[in-house]
Amino acid sequence: MDTDGTRVGVVGLGYVGLPLALAMHDAGYDVVGVDVDAEKVERLRSGESTVEDVTDDDVTTAVREGLTFTTDYDELANADGVSICVPTPLRKTDTPDLSYVLDAAERLAPVVPGGCTVVLESTVYPGATEDAVADLLAENGTTVGEDIHLAFSPERIDPGNEEYGPTDIPKVLGGVTSECGDRAQALYEPVFDEVVRVDSATEAELVKLLENTFRAVNIGLINELAQIAHELDVDIWDAIDAAETKPFGFMPFYPGPGLGGHCIPIDPFYLSWKANEHDVDTRFIDLADTVNREMPTHVVQRVVEQLNDHGTALSNADVLVVGAAYKPDVSDTRESPAIDILTQLAEWNATVSYHDPQVPELDVGTTTYESVPLTDDRLTAADCVLLVTDHSTLNVDRIIDKASLIFDTRNATSHRNDDHIVRL
Repeated sequence: MDTDGTRVGVVGLGYVGLPLALAMHDAGYDVVGVDVDAEKVERLRSGESTVEDVTDDDVTTAVREGLTFTTDYDELANADGVSICVPTPLRKTDTPDLSYVLDAAERLAPVVPGGCTVVLESTVYPGATEDAVADLLAENGTTVGEDIHLAFSPERIDPGNEEYGPTDIPKVLGGVTSECGDRAQALYEPVFDEVVRVDSATEAELVKLLENTFRAVNIGLINELAQIAHELDVDIWDAIDAAETKPFGFMPFYPGPGLGGHCIPIDPFYLSWKANEHDVDTRFIDLADTVNREMPTHVVQRVVEQLNDHGTALSNADVLVVGAAYKPDVSDTRESPAIDILTQLAEWNATVSYHDPQVPELDVGTTTYESVPLTDDRLTAADCVLLVTDHSTLNVDRIIDKASLIFDTRNATSHRNDDHIVRL
């Protein structure tokens, strides 16, 4: 597709939508970013990034060159293509919440012109693009596959990953019809290094869920093995390193304090929910979820054991949790295991504080914690330093030198064998 003079919209300007809008702008499209959050839009208009992996300079330059941001869907009335990148969380019942997607589709239906190509990037259950989004887009009398072209292309952005940028990662997509797929492919080929075409939107939806369910199940397996290794007095990290020397038939996964983030803890539920609709049991998925959800409890129990060995009850202990984000070098705390760990430590009546250079404040239930400075005195005063998130900016050696007891859930201390270090 010739990008010159082609107008495209990106709906939802979060960790997926904003980088996509910038990538489309860089490819030469005339881009308008739409978000219902007026404060976010105003910040972007002023050149302030709202996403960690995008700099203020990136936004400022793009705005100066013509990229626009708005809350008004009417700005998409002459769009040739629109990408939907809104959140798809879980409800409290662990069932899919498509309310943001459906709201976006309802707002787009009376606005987008004939011939427009709409691509959904938000994670959904298999069949949702065709069953739910297509129906909404057709409410204004248009026919999907003829007047409007609809496809699904799963987002694959990995926040904090400096090796793979948004356009470096192959872009899977599938259309509701073959023509829809052709149009979406033409829209995305100028933006991404590689477009991987699959047979249908439903297949593309399954690809996303397959990727993250694969990870969730294997992380659940290694988390269970970590608990077994502890009982056998075996170092699970050394076992993984040795197993990884096999040149075939093994892929390393690593244990941790629990799953967090926007994808791995959530996406498998979209798959299992749809499978259960078809009377298919998802035993692997359910078991992996159970194991992964139990990891914060396992971590706290291990801390109890270590403190007892040092003659201190957890109820009388000062515990410093290092790291609140769900993964290193991001500020995202969605589904972070640190939240469950802090909750349980508080329930044991421990004196609890946390430090995270990326997360200045953290809401845990009805309590709001503020990140404490990681001073030598704070490290020395703690009965246990619990390392939950190993940001690259942390001076791990200083933590080791100053702390009297460290419980390391990330193997960040693997280069040291001091007696006061205990690893998951």
